Amino acid sequence: MHILLKNVKIIAPSSPLHGQQKDISIQNGIIQQVGNNLEDARATVISGDNLHVSAGWMDVFAHFCDPGQEHKEDLQSGIKAAATGGYTTVMVVPNTQPALHTKPQIEYVLSRSRHSAATVLPIGAATKNLEGTGLAEMYEMQQAGAVAFSDGLKPLQSPGLMLKALQYIKAFDGTLIQLPDDQSISAHGLMHEGIYSTQLGMPGKPALAEELIIQRDLELAKYTDSRIHFTGISTRKSVEMIAAAKAAGIKVTCSVTPYHLSLTDAQLINYDTHLKVNPPLRSADDVKALQEAVLHGTIDCIATHHTPQDWDAKQVEFEYAKNGMIGLESAFGVIRQYLPQLPLEQLINMLTIHPRKIFGLPQPALQEGAAANLTIFDPEASWQFTKAHIASRSKNSAYIGEQLKGKVHATVNGPVFHLNN
Repeated sequence: MHILLKNVKIIAPSSPLHGQQKDISIQNGIIQQVGNNLEDARATVISGDNLHVSAGWMDVFAHFCDPGQEHKEDLQSGIKAAATGGYTTVMVVPNTQPALHTKPQIEYVLSRSRHSAATVLPIGAATKNLEGTGLAEMYEMQQAGAVAFSDGLKPLQSPGLMLKALQYIKAFDGTLIQLPDDQSISAHGLMHEGIYSTQLGMPGKPALAEELIIQRDLELAKYTDSRIHFTGISTRKSVEMIAAAKAAGIKVTCSVTPYHLSLTDAQLINYDTHLKVNPPLRSADDVKALQEAVLHGTIDCIATHHTPQDWDAKQVEFEYAKNGMIGLESAFGVIRQYLPQLPLEQLINMLTIHPRKIFGLPQPALQEGAAANLTIFDPEASWQFTKAHIASRSKNSAYIGEQLKGKVHATVNGPVFHLNN
């Protein structure tokens, strides 16, 4: 397939082409030429005002529900959702049925998603069947293609097991991902513990439940000298502890969700179940601290925590609703809308260079002769997010009807080209 990008602004800080307006000719998944006034009669031409191009974006924590809950999402619909949102690489959590806790399950995900609009990289379970009682065969999964290890949406509770997992992955320089939540403290909480949980009469999840796990696991990572990545951090103190740990040389990185950067617990006043997430939406002060941490570089990358839920899982009383919202299709627009002071170049680094560096993946090159791995977007376009923009099988987004800024136009992932309507 021939594709010709006309007069696009290149955002690639490590490339001499950074900031230049160029045409890019792509043939059969390879960048053939970068130049001016290029022509190709056989090409699909992509042009428009203010189009930008960068290396393909990467998400580090999404749930594609396949195998086992394909009515919420399957690999193909998840891939389409990712490409629609500008992502050419997505790491998926192991919380499937059966869990991604053995070599055959890792191979299943890889075999079902090859040569797609988005490359799917499985996160292997840290414990057998996600039960939190014994370690899974992480080395075998790593050899099969697992890119990191985690119990995903079921954070590791046992400090002894966490210690063993950190020691185990050190043998192959792996990374363990933890969603910080002490469930013995937060088990019955429905939202952030604070003024609004009191006003609404709902049991709260204290910030302490997140911060204790971070404090504990930072000590374990320091003790083992192993790599840990916290995802979905949501409080001011979490940011402060991680910043101090980085300064002390602990091998820690972290990611934040678009919804923790843009929404607060005050918005739960209408009991909107789309806003029921874990970790919960926090206070306005926490959101401010997270935004500052992004701007200062303490937070390394963005994680969508794309968690599809079917209609029945959300159209119930708040107490019974399932956690999570989808996020792949709206992530870029939400961040540009709610954090306009974040320089575009810095945001693109958080979507491209940083996540690949954290998990030891090769960086796509935007140069002649390289495999095409590109996201084409307009960073200034203002648009209203509707259900029509959702490619996921589930529609559980709190941003439907919202005005967003920054729109994805297309992606190229090797020979696979995805164009948004």
